[in-house]
Amino acid sequence: MSGSPREAAVEEKELLQLESLLDNSEKKRNRLPTWMRTTFSDFIKPSIWTNAPTETKKPLRPTAYLDGLRGFAALLVYSLHHELWAHETDWAMEDAFGWDGNYKFICFPGIRVFFSGGHTAVAVFFIISGYVLSMTPLSLIQAGETGRLAENLGSALFRRWLLAATTLLFLTSWHLFGIRSSNPIADAPERTYGDELWKWYLDFKNYSFIFNSETTNKYNDHTWSLPTEMRGSIVVWTAALAFIRCRANMRLRFEAGLAFYFLYIVDGWYCALFMVGMLLCDIDLLAAKDQLPEIFSRLKPLQGWIYYVLFLASLYLGGVPSITNDLNHLRKEPGWYLLSSLKPQAVYDFRWFYRFWAATFIMIAIPHISWLKKFFETSFCQYLGRISFSLYLVHGPILWTIGDRVYAAVGRLRVNQPAVVGGWMNIFPFPSWGIFGLEVNYLVPHLILLPLTLWCAEMVTKLIDEPTIDFARWLFNYSAVPKRGAS
Repeated sequence: MSGSPREAAVEEKELLQLESLLDNSEKKRNRLPTWMRTTFSDFIKPSIWTNAPTETKKPLRPTAYLDGLRGFAALLVYSLHHELWAHETDWAMEDAFGWDGNYKFICFPGIRVFFSGGHTAVAVFFIISGYVLSMTPLSLIQAGETGRLAENLGSALFRRWLLAATTLLFLTSWHLFGIRSSNPIADAPERTYGDELWKWYLDFKNYSFIFNSETTNKYNDHTWSLPTEMRGSIVVWTAALAFIRCRANMRLRFEAGLAFYFLYIVDGWYCALFMVGMLLCDIDLLAAKDQLPEIFSRLKPLQGWIYYVLFLASLYLGGVPSITNDLNHLRKEPGWYLLSSLKPQAVYDFRWFYRFWAATFIMIAIPHISWLKKFFETSFCQYLGRISFSLYLVHGPILWTIGDRVYAAVGRLRVNQPAVVGGWMNIFPFPSWGIFGLEVNYLVPHLILLPLTLWCAEMVTKLIDEPTIDFARWLFNYSAVPKRGAS
């Protein structure tokens, strides 16, 4: 301890100088790329294994639950595709509980969402995208800083090109390791790698034009939703510009009116989902400033129970039978006769109409049900949220190559497996004991496939997704006209 106040002041000054030097050194180190600041083992280690002290963790953002919801939704897509793939001859999970006398556990309302909820998960993706994309534009509009709106929209639009690298890596694995995809939509590999690259280029260039009516990528048909999401994003940005001078009440009415138009007047269900995301974001921003219209205060007494009703309704509607787009078939499904009469004339695929309302209800309910919101804020859901986009991209290719072979090895067989993975069939057969959808020889492969898929998704996030976003941001800033000085 210091002997006098002066000595204490000198020691304090020296300590502050030392801390300043250490702080500057840390800042310089942090400016280095991530791969230069971590060892290889740290880089390839799944981030969910990182045991960071609680006090060093960043506090969660108010909308962190959206990240968790997006990640959990990506996991539901994984579950759906694996269930359908491994049960090729019996898609009972796509019918309602009790259809044709079958009362399977995984088809029970609410339960079925965890097995066949991947369809509804895509609708949730679109609402979350509409919410997130409109947050900054709406914040600027509400703050009266309309001059910065064009810059924000330009930056966002500049960065919205999807990743082509995953399909390129996928096709490269065919020729590098001599394997073939089991995906029925994929053609057999070309004779040479050069021919494959040319075919990939022809397929991707057509797929990348988002205004094509057909946007299926033959190397990964799960990515059909990405051009659709891009079109929905453009709707949100256009609406933000159109409503730039509107009063809050009128802006909310226009947003709700556009959602109604897209869903009930024209067959634009995905645009309606994006507009709902924008509407919910606008409401939340106004609520944070205590500027909501009076009608919301009138509904406040109902808020104690209405969110649970919406949550339960979302679980039921999210399990809409998806085996066919035949409305007459839906009317025969147990529990769906009356609901089938709600389908608007404009909607061609009625399934997206019910998924629209399921996704909307869940998005409204989650922030107001504390235990549900906390679940999506858990570290696991936040981890899934971080890798959700890459998980969506890689789970299909892994299923069609490694997954199909692992399923064949444990005795979970498919019709066309002998022609593609014949040598893998029944190497280590497991019994098909258990309830439908949770059989032993279905669950055992996921001891390998789920960790592998999550790890690959994280590697794609680290090596491709995040660097691509950083590069696109740098390129936009580099291309922009300087605010001061020479052009």
